[in-house]
Amino acid sequence: MIKKLLSGLIWVLLANLLVKPFWILGIEVGVQNAVGIEQYGFYIDIFNLAYIFNILLDIGVTNFNTRNIAQHPQLISQHLPSILGIKLALLGLYGVVTLSVGLLSGYGSREFWLLLLLCFNQFLNSLILYLRSNFEGLLLFEWDSLLSVLDRVLMIVICGALLWLPHGHAFTIQYFVYAQTAAYLLAVSIALGLLWSKVGFSMPRLRPTFTLAILRRSLPFALLVLLMASYNRIDPILLNRLLPATSAHQQAGIYAGAFRLLDALTMVAYLVSVPLLPVYARLCAQLKDEPRAAQMQIGHTTRIVFSLMMVFAIAAAATCTHLAPQLMSLLYHDHAQSYASVFRILVLGIVPISITYVFGTLLTAHGSLRQLNCLACITLMINVVANLCLIPRLGAVGSAWASLAAQSFMAASQLLLAMRIFNIRPSARYILKMTLYALLIVSIVGASHLAWWIEVALAVVVSLALSWLLGVVNPKELISILKEK
Repeated sequence: MIKKLLSGLIWVLLANLLVKPFWILGIEVGVQNAVGIEQYGFYIDIFNLAYIFNILLDIGVTNFNTRNIAQHPQLISQHLPSILGIKLALLGLYGVVTLSVGLLSGYGSREFWLLLLLCFNQFLNSLILYLRSNFEGLLLFEWDSLLSVLDRVLMIVICGALLWLPHGHAFTIQYFVYAQTAAYLLAVSIALGLLWSKVGFSMPRLRPTFTLAILRRSLPFALLVLLMASYNRIDPILLNRLLPATSAHQQAGIYAGAFRLLDALTMVAYLVSVPLLPVYARLCAQLKDEPRAAQMQIGHTTRIVFSLMMVFAIAAAATCTHLAPQLMSLLYHDHAQSYASVFRILVLGIVPISITYVFGTLLTAHGSLRQLNCLACITLMINVVANLCLIPRLGAVGSAWASLAAQSFMAASQLLLAMRIFNIRPSARYILKMTLYALLIVSIVGASHLAWWIEVALAVVVSLALSWLLGVVNPKELISILKEK
């Protein structure tokens, strides 16, 4: 099972590391520079509204489906047409709720049209994620890795043409949204074709009894996703609401620009969690029949994944904090110092976010949704209260501190909960190794004063060397697992 996980990680990380950095640092940064900070802040405000309510497009069905298909792969042909019918029905619910909130927020015709398009894009993106969950549940990680970047590859082609090829018109934020719509439509069509060729399925249909059963079982997943989306994405919305109109869009734009690089870095943690969920789900299904063997496998898997994640996360946090001014100046034409002040705080969140992706995935696979939802609710309250206190005085910097505090609470709580449920007990030697690794990488990176690209390369080399010398990661163990038949 762990061989499946490691091979899946290689596929999905390779595909995304080839595509996502160019998308985020080339296209998204290019769009923000082309339209300006205030127009991008205007877009982010509307995008986050559409994003927060996108749980209504799924109601937890995708996470439930990944876990369910991983444990019962023979059910895929029966479930797929009915769940597609549910997804289409949920589009109506999502549209009504999100557009109503837009109207109540006082959106004019321009804002409302953009919100309408973004709602449709969110539906298409949700549909792609659901279709991918079937490949994940079947442990077909090669196909999932292809689909994970397909929409971005198409957007790069379309947006790149609009940004850099002469066409006689200035690039606008509407062009960016139209490009997303076209790319998502093509990606959905290809994903449906691939899935049909693998398992075959009939036309979507809505069965009331099946729908109620699925929604009843997936609602706890839905609540968790809603709460996590809220505490992860609410900061720019609060910035736009709590600051004067003269500075609100600018501060939201600065936060969004600084958050973008953190989003790119945490994509690694998210990608690790994609194959991790079905693997954990199968191991958790074995707890009833072979509790001791399954628990040992879970502990072994968690140790390997956690070690790899922390080696990356700690090195990335140390390097980006040290290089914040250079990185922000490289990405943005104006307000580089303001971006750097926010990014220096936000990027520390990669460590708790990575911890959350490991232990949150394990707890989700186990079905500990009630505890996770309670923790997510508390985390959201921490974030909102901290933002209410800090934004009026510190603006985007205050919002960054609020986000870091909330993420740290969630990570610590999930770590302790998983240790209690699965009896995970890291040795004192392992804790000492990890602590020593963190102290050394922070000291070495912080003491260097070279060109940014040399420092990034140095951080990569030093982190790999330290993790091997200290025994945090054992390359021989990883190679032997991959060689297993």
